[in-house]
Amino acid sequence: MKLQFLGGVGEVGRSAILVDDSLLLDYGMLTGNPPQFPVSVPEPDAVVVSHGHLDHVGAVPSLLSGDRRPPIHWTPPTAELARTLARDTLKLQGGRYDCPFTETHVGRMTQVSEPHGYGEPFAAAGYEVTFYEAGHIPGSAHVLVDDGETRLLYTADFHTGDHGGSDAPASRTNRRGEPIRGQRLVSPSTDRPDADVVVCESTYSDVDHEDRASVERRFVDSVQQTVWEGGTVVVPAFAIGRTQEMLLVLDAHDVDCYVDGMGTDVTKMLLRHPEFVRDADALRRAKANARFVTGRDGQRRRIADQNTVIVTTSGMLSGGPAMTYVPEVRGDPTNKITLTGYQVEGTPGRDLIEHGRADIDGRTMPIAARAEMYDFSAHADSAGLRSFLDDYAGAEILVNHGDDCEGFAETLRADGFDARAPGLGDVVEL
Repeated sequence: MKLQFLGGVGEVGRSAILVDDSLLLDYGMLTGNPPQFPVSVPEPDAVVVSHGHLDHVGAVPSLLSGDRRPPIHWTPPTAELARTLARDTLKLQGGRYDCPFTETHVGRMTQVSEPHGYGEPFAAAGYEVTFYEAGHIPGSAHVLVDDGETRLLYTADFHTGDHGGSDAPASRTNRRGEPIRGQRLVSPSTDRPDADVVVCESTYSDVDHEDRASVERRFVDSVQQTVWEGGTVVVPAFAIGRTQEMLLVLDAHDVDCYVDGMGTDVTKMLLRHPEFVRDADALRRAKANARFVTGRDGQRRRIADQNTVIVTTSGMLSGGPAMTYVPEVRGDPTNKITLTGYQVEGTPGRDLIEHGRADIDGRTMPIAARAEMYDFSAHADSAGLRSFLDDYAGAEILVNHGDDCEGFAETLRADGFDARAPGLGDVVEL
């Protein structure tokens, strides 16, 4: 088996791995100005997509240009999320030189779509492929590729639950009194299929997450205190996964909120696939607890003046309805902006946390509203990665999807693993 790494090495973005020049695993984009795409446009016999985030699926429509029509294999939620993201990309970049696809290509995605559930082997480009639940977002999957001689496990992005303390698994419960470990939206990854080679993400390989119960409690206390003081809380959140997680957290603690942006449509879509979320009833209650914003007739500015909580895209303050809410609340230190995910260097969210100002719609704005950061990550941390890889001590480990892949590979080698970090464009013979 031969692997070529077309992106996602030494970086978080544009994940793409070509297997034997015939099977493509993911084909994403790296957001930026301009965005970056995998280093080549292959012509695979089939495509397998791990999950519906832009850095894994964002460039998939470009594979359907000309006469090319490779089947695309994914879970049902990933198929819908891919179309949603593609249309949003066209809205933001369509017609520009750096957008590699058109509406025609997006329409073709439905024609070649082949959805699969977890644990159901299927044939793709001559391989037997199986999805296993990755615990990252609804529909996310580990991908096992078997050619009859080598079993390759591509972890993609995954989450293994809490490792921050002995009381973490039992410190939160759902409405039935059952303990919650990890995210409320999806269960942590527990599947460990046999594999000879593991391509493993390393996003948080040098970070130990605070246990989720403590993060959740601090976040809720802060939100409730701000509302009690008469302030408004803007909660920037990624539309896919994070928005729904925040709605579940707020509902679990009886905090009313508004929800705005792409996350509104994603929430409705996920409820059409209840088997891919941890507790569909809880998500329905959380949706009912939130007031969905349409944005018509100056609605957003009126909401920003209320004493309330607003969950809205974008998660890094780089677009979306947040561009309306943040300028409205920025001048009052009673208000608060609570960021809920990693802020990439150079984004307005990162600037806000580090410098107390942000570039909003081309204007650099000083922000008096208090800014806070909460780690609601949907990725495995250092302990989670090591816990996962401990089950693959005899396998070859190829590290990708991280800012310091070589550093993590070196740490693994020091602990006895057969590990390395491929470079961009590298071909690895297994």
